[in-house]
Amino acid sequence: MKILMSLFNTIGKGTYWRALYFGRALANMGHKVTVLATSPHNHLHFSIKPDAKSSVTIVEAPDMLSGALRSGWDMWNVLARIHWVRQQNFDLVHAFESRPTALYPALYVKKHQQAKLILDWCDWFGKGGSIEERPNPMVRALLRPVETFYETHFRPYADGTTVINSELRRKAISLGIAPETIFHLPNGCDVDTLHPIAQHEARKALNLSEHDLILGYIGAIFRRDANLMAAAFDRIHQAEPRAKLLLAGYCNVAIEELVSAPQAIIRTGHIQYNEISLYLSASDLCWLPLRDSGANRGRFPLKLNDYMAVGCPVVATSVGDIPDVIQRGNFGVLAEDQPEALARQTLKLLHDPIQRQEMGLRARQFAVAHFTWDDLGEKLARFYEQIMEAR
Repeated sequence: MKILMSLFNTIGKGTYWRALYFGRALANMGHKVTVLATSPHNHLHFSIKPDAKSSVTIVEAPDMLSGALRSGWDMWNVLARIHWVRQQNFDLVHAFESRPTALYPALYVKKHQQAKLILDWCDWFGKGGSIEERPNPMVRALLRPVETFYETHFRPYADGTTVINSELRRKAISLGIAPETIFHLPNGCDVDTLHPIAQHEARKALNLSEHDLILGYIGAIFRRDANLMAAAFDRIHQAEPRAKLLLAGYCNVAIEELVSAPQAIIRTGHIQYNEISLYLSASDLCWLPLRDSGANRGRFPLKLNDYMAVGCPVVATSVGDIPDVIQRGNFGVLAEDQPEALARQTLKLLHDPIQRQEMGLRARQFAVAHFTWDDLGEKLARFYEQIMEAR
């Protein structure tokens, strides 16, 4: 099949990785895959290049906005994409989320090229979802109806729907989408690039103390989740002064300003993708402190897949589909989304090195057995075939 994956994200950000990894898996099966994303810098011109690791073609669309504003709303981006897809021919288009820059070109391909349309739903953006996490009430009020309209209005027009979790499946059914056209599509684990490293080797390479008890966390965080993280860490550090919190990669909240012991926070700043294994392997356990909110129930953080791939024991709050995955793989412990409960469970696992080691081994094994991108890509290809064959 000739497959177009259309997404609003800029290259290298957010759902771009979800689309690219599935694109690679499909390309390895012989399909011709094009990933159409937003350029980080171009304002007027397209950039087209081959993916370094597969036969996927990556197309970067221009956008008149800059930085974080390149988030799927620019009409110039929409028009430029439609002009570009008019010159192509696809059998199937898979739009990752339904913001305008991803959606309208996909609808054009469906209508004018008689291609099948799949809409992916991997974040709850609208009313009740991540829009409620925005700190500015005026911004929330302004964007809520627009975000909600684009998130829900067009989904019944699709031939098939992929969802990342059970919450979004329920929401899709509530919109009148036939359950047989909905496919549960979790994120995969990059078990080829990410892998366990002996802890003493990782700490030596990073110049970290062998005597510290390190909680690892990677990536960005919602503000309310950051408050939970800070309150729990204060309790942990008070009970166990050796505890350190390692923030690997870009973290958008100044956790140091929220905790009582800012000297116990290790912030790396931007890291290379191939360094993820090093930082996570240096941690005694990995953390996933999430409030039980619509935004968190409506997503499935890719960081958990990274923790699994590197073989990290996990302490997480019981939110969304996360408990089911951790319990099936038996590679972590769960807590309520309260500082006391999260701190108690974390301290218990920190002081049990044998259990941590066993959980880490099971995490990696579970990732390899059930969450490789190639295996999930094969399941996605079968879903495509089901949709292609349907009337």
